[in-house]
Amino acid sequence: MVPLLQIAPSKTDEERVLLVTPELADVLSAIVCRIRGTNGVVTLVVSYEAERVWNPPMPLLFQWRVNGEEHILSVNTIRKALNEVIDAAQLTDAAGELLDYQPHDFRRMFITDAIMNGLPPHIAQVIASHDDINTTMHYNAVYPSAAIAAHQAFIARRRSLRPGEEYRVPTSEEWDAFLGHFERRKLSLGTCGRSFGSECVHEHACVRCAMPRVDPHERPRLDEIRINLMVRIAEAECEGWLGEVGGLSVSLAAAEDKLAQLDAELARRTTVVHLGLPTFAQIATGTS
Repeated sequence: MVPLLQIAPSKTDEERVLLVTPELADVLSAIVCRIRGTNGVVTLVVSYEAERVWNPPMPLLFQWRVNGEEHILSVNTIRKALNEVIDAAQLTDAAGELLDYQPHDFRRMFITDAIMNGLPPHIAQVIASHDDINTTMHYNAVYPSAAIAAHQAFIARRRSLRPGEEYRVPTSEEWDAFLGHFERRKLSLGTCGRSFGSECVHEHACVRCAMPRVDPHERPRLDEIRINLMVRIAEAECEGWLGEVGGLSVSLAAAEDKLAQLDAELARRTTVVHLGLPTFAQIATGTS
């Protein structure tokens, strides 16, 4: 079970649900218990918005009793209480001056701390109810050194979850085997794309396999294979070797498919894309 905080309404008139820490949930529970009336219900109070309008009575969280009536805590009151806490705790900057926090600064601190601890920026955007992710990244006060440190910490956490032997220095035999793998992938038609340490699963029937990448310079050899297959199919049909016809037909279709791939790649490389730039003849003025 995790504590969730539902905020409604927000400044975008949309409800938000935030994941909060157990410590914050405990503080919020204490506040709710404090502002409940004798009937156990939170008192409804009116509030004055920055748009100079009065909101209808709502069960606002930050309220207190003044002269026997419940009133909302104003921004100035919260700012004053915050400064009193900073003064009592003697929180100072590098120059020895007392810190000067505004209530809105905690929004920036929350987004920065969340992103630096691995929260994806687009999730932070949803939590902050920002229409544009650039607004969220503007709130995120991460400097290059902090970004590098966060990245290094992330890599360290990921490595701690992986087996240690994956990060050891490879031996000379292992390195030679790795390099030799690429030598064994060289074919008469081009290069095989099978992954390191894997064997050929098609019994070296390279024409049928989808892994080989045919070298354009080996097109004549592929044409020879295609012609040879057509001759063998004709012979098998004359002799009535139907099983042979079926297998050779599969190889012929694969060879023709590879030829089509070579043609498509050649067409892609030789196709001229008109960028719409005018030629010299179009822009030059005729003179006599």
